[in-house]
Amino acid sequence: MKKKNSISRRTTLKGIGTIGAMAFFANRAYGGQFTGISGKEMESQSDIRKTIFAKVFSTPLIDTHEHLIEERDRLNASNSRIQSNDWSFLLSHYIDSDMLTCGMPYAEYDRFFSPDVASLDKWKVLAPYWSAVRNTGYGMAVEIAMQQLYDVPELSGQTIEKVVSGYEKVCRKGFYEEILCKKAGIESCQVNALEQPFRKTAMPTLLMQDISIVGMFAGPNIEEYAKPAGIDVKTLADWYRVIDWWIETYGPYAVAVKSQNAYGRDIDYEDVPVEQAEPVFKKIISGEALTSQERKLLEDHLFWYSVKAATKANLPVKLHTGYYAGQNGMPLSRLINNPDSAARLCRTAGDARFVFMHICYPYYEEILSVAKHYTNAYIDMCWSWIINPIAAKDFLKKYLVTAPANKILTFGGDYIPVEPVLGHAIVARRGIALALSELVEEGWLSLDRADELADMIMHDNARKIFNLPEKNKKLGAVSWPS
Repeated sequence: MKKKNSISRRTTLKGIGTIGAMAFFANRAYGGQFTGISGKEMESQSDIRKTIFAKVFSTPLIDTHEHLIEERDRLNASNSRIQSNDWSFLLSHYIDSDMLTCGMPYAEYDRFFSPDVASLDKWKVLAPYWSAVRNTGYGMAVEIAMQQLYDVPELSGQTIEKVVSGYEKVCRKGFYEEILCKKAGIESCQVNALEQPFRKTAMPTLLMQDISIVGMFAGPNIEEYAKPAGIDVKTLADWYRVIDWWIETYGPYAVAVKSQNAYGRDIDYEDVPVEQAEPVFKKIISGEALTSQERKLLEDHLFWYSVKAATKANLPVKLHTGYYAGQNGMPLSRLINNPDSAARLCRTAGDARFVFMHICYPYYEEILSVAKHYTNAYIDMCWSWIINPIAAKDFLKKYLVTAPANKILTFGGDYIPVEPVLGHAIVARRGIALALSELVEEGWLSLDRADELADMIMHDNARKIFNLPEKNKKLGAVSWPS
């Protein structure tokens, strides 16, 4: 028996035409302008593609990974990550690396982001390099966001005045909800705050939070974690109490715990016994230097303590895998080991739920095999759509015919500024629609199955994996400062 909503959608398509249906469903979902795909572009496409694009572009997304700063900090320019509160801020995350790798000198880079350079003059700094980077996923997300928010056809010398004024007009109270919910069709976000282990956000049901555990085991960062807990750390047992305090205090409100420790090492954490870790922790407290072997031993032990505490609190464990942000510092010899290490983590703790982020790009075939084989392995496609949109589309297409469909999460913008999240969401929707369309056209899926999968991979999986209905109730009752 076909799903009722599938019949309704098909009937609607026949009645008002596919292009009209796309606009109808998009307006119903977003409450306004249909974003991200034009009727002209779809005119030559098959009925399968028209139907699937209409579905995907009107289906709510749950955004499972961001680094967004608070809206009030954007409006007050009070966050240290805001170098210059003008349109250049949209290019301050991710595409700034492409700007450098394409050849922009560091002196020009500093001028572009300087608050001392007039907003209009910044285009002259960027112009010699823009044509080289606008076609990358990073460039697409920024330019699409500008098109949608500032009503310009592109970023250029002819449109820069409208971009400058558009930035100022958009940045008003409530613009996070306007961009994320009304324009990007995002139901909720999950934020890994970079400036503190857990943020008491002013928008708790929109900007849900992870607990950052990286400082619990890497370092460890005793001052940042122990002071809020009010615990004087003298022994390893004291540090356990600190970790427990963070998980017990904020676990009911958090959606997951998160570590990006893979930027500094492989994720090959061994289950080191306390007898070996305790003497090393004593050296930390006494200020003694550690060997690299001792540091790994302690990190490994504390990693597993943190994972066990999170698992006890029913919190999934999000781990960075694969590609590094930035430029000129990524050791591929380390990244290539991530999938094997991920498999060993799953074997070591069968009761923990590991969410491996960013499809382990460029080693996404290998991480796909981990998701297929291990019950407790989940894959998050966050960031991947702008690292390499074609690879991400191919990954999703392969994933859906390889591993269980309830273990994939398909979107996370992974941004500090909110505006490019809109562009990234549109790139992701396009990739999701293409992956599903190709699977149907090639005979691997029926159209009805593609319809069902869209709901599953765009929001249903996230609701279940992160227990979002319960978290929404809990967060809806908090009274954190606004």
